[in-house]
Amino acid sequence: MNEPILQFKKISKSYGNVLANNQISFNIKKNSVHALLGENGAGKSTLVKILYGLLQPDEGEILFNGNIFSTKSPKESMAKGIGMVFQHFSLFESLSVKENLILGLNEEISYGALVKDILAISKKYGLELDLEAPINSLSAGEKQRVEIVRVLLQEPKVLIMDEPTSVLTLNETKSLFNTLNSLINDGTTIIYITHKLNEVIEFCNDVTILRKGKEIETSETIKFDSDSLATKMVGERINPLHRNNFISSDIIKFRVKDLSCKYNDPFLTDLKSINFSVSKGEIFGIAGVAGNGQTELMQVLTGEDIRVQSGEIIFNQKKITFSKPQERRDMSIGFVPEDRSGHSAVPELSLAENVLLCQFANNKFTKNGIINNKSISKYANEIISKFNVMTEGDSSKASSLSGGNLQKFVIGREILSKPELLIISHPTWGIDAGATQYIRNELIKLSNQGTSIIIISQDLDELIQLSNRIAVIYNGELSNSLETDSLDIKKIGLLMGGQSE
Repeated sequence: MNEPILQFKKISKSYGNVLANNQISFNIKKNSVHALLGENGAGKSTLVKILYGLLQPDEGEILFNGNIFSTKSPKESMAKGIGMVFQHFSLFESLSVKENLILGLNEEISYGALVKDILAISKKYGLELDLEAPINSLSAGEKQRVEIVRVLLQEPKVLIMDEPTSVLTLNETKSLFNTLNSLINDGTTIIYITHKLNEVIEFCNDVTILRKGKEIETSETIKFDSDSLATKMVGERINPLHRNNFISSDIIKFRVKDLSCKYNDPFLTDLKSINFSVSKGEIFGIAGVAGNGQTELMQVLTGEDIRVQSGEIIFNQKKITFSKPQERRDMSIGFVPEDRSGHSAVPELSLAENVLLCQFANNKFTKNGIINNKSISKYANEIISKFNVMTEGDSSKASSLSGGNLQKFVIGREILSKPELLIISHPTWGIDAGATQYIRNELIKLSNQGTSIIIISQDLDELIQLSNRIAVIYNGELSNSLETDSLDIKKIGLLMGGQSE
């Protein structure tokens, strides 16, 4: 166990003026789970991308089983036994699950053997896959399953897991941990990147903490608890979270009445007589396991999909069932979809341009058809400063940001606009502990100022911390809401598993 399989020696990597990795040195033991922990932009992803062959270091070297390890491509790294599950999906949206799994594998493998291996791994993980389903029809959680299975088909010696449980349910996470433990017993070493501190404590043998590109400490995880890990990671103690001071109100800002959508598509979940309302200043949570209609409901609520067969959506006593997204934004409805890159933001556009594309009427970024670039830049930099977005500036492309930093930016863009209603999916997915607490506090502040908020999330702990009421969506049906202060966790779990109230 004490023998190192990997040794990082003074690894440095810069992007322009940003030093992402600064003389990083530490060892990873064989047959262990080694956590990489740090704030968004601390240098975790850069370091593992160097190991995986996606990037080349400016300085330093890596030893693999005592030998100098140097690769110039992921294919080369995979051939040497390094596999990686990415935080952002690297799947071809127009192809099926089966076709995505075939790509990059040994060309000599037969289709029958491949299917047999896929089914065996899927069963072992508890992450069943529909091999014929197109990727673009899957939820984020289902896409993550494809990513995990695809890498495990390579039988890696070192497996890099970048936020693997961010969209998995508690049971799926437990199943994943069971399988990873089996892989460790078979000789696999796991590098585990996560922002879930409880997972580091529960699952990882050792942890390396990075801060602003530097290695702060490498120790056994038994020396830490969640609070001390968070403090070490951000350099200061994180303030506790307090739910908003919402008092039940007769002012209903948003109502969904008997909403039904039938898609006649085997890869979409029909919505069946959805009913709920949100009062002024209330935070309303919607829980559920991936693939039960969250994505479809989000698209209907934001106006991306207006294929509504029956029912109504009402905002400020006005029917908006068939209003388009920009029309809803003009009414002061903000939204953050779960897919931040390509959906919440356009990767190839600058941060300032992404602000302009998602403007509200009260932003005043244009006047008489003329764009006020100075105002846009000021707003973008306010987001960057207030939400601690690690970037060179508002002219940086959205694609240049780490996943967590992009999430902070798009959430900050909506919060600072102070909409009357904010609809947000998985608000702190892939965000470090410090930023998670900050964003949650900002959402509570926003609700205290009168904004109504709808949060769709698989993270039940997050919903309990933030929401005044919680409902569960299962197979396209929404349960009655439950008051969070008197919440029965067991009952929520049963509802998420499909058992009736």
